[in-house]
Amino acid sequence: MGPWIKLAEHLGAFVGQMTDEPIKAINILYDGVAAEMNLDALNCAVVAGIMKKVNPDVNMVSAPVVAKERGIQISATNQDKTGAFDGYIKVTAVTEKRERSVAGTVFSDGKPRFIQIKGINIDAEVGAHMLYTTNNDVPGIIGTLGQTMGEHGVNIANFTLGRAAAGGEAIALLYVDAAVPADARAKLAETDLFNQIKPLQFDVA
Repeated sequence: MGPWIKLAEHLGAFVGQMTDEPIKAINILYDGVAAEMNLDALNCAVVAGIMKKVNPDVNMVSAPVVAKERGIQISATNQDKTGAFDGYIKVTAVTEKRERSVAGTVFSDGKPRFIQIKGINIDAEVGAHMLYTTNNDVPGIIGTLGQTMGEHGVNIANFTLGRAAAGGEAIALLYVDAAVPADARAKLAETDLFNQIKPLQFDVA
């Protein structure tokens, strides 16, 4: 279960870092082989990942208590295998303004992967330092991201793109060797090509 526990933490950490307003509910879906595991442990890992944004010292034992104190409702459902993957976990955070979801799986190499963000299919390896952007699907995004990272000395280990439809909403998830500095993010913002620019960190140890 180790890789799946780590995946659950990463999914929670993604949602937690992406969500600035108070979370009202956390909904977790387990599909296929994931649904046959210890769901209590996976639930705790998801919640711990989310809660670490507001309390870095939280762990799998204390996280559900912290969530309860904050009035966060936690629900979990499971289902038989439904798609191309043997199993996956999908985490949805609900706030007053929106719902934000991310899904992931564990491949045969034992490495967790993000496979869907905001309903857009991707295949992204999880790194300690990442950069998440959203934009309208127009030419020049890859070049702008690559050039800006290069100008600021940030090496890209992995570059994943996804889009809802041609010309529609698109996302990019960069796995980089070091945290993206603020001036690099500001340079991206100045282009007016991006709707959202968010640095992310994950505990991959």
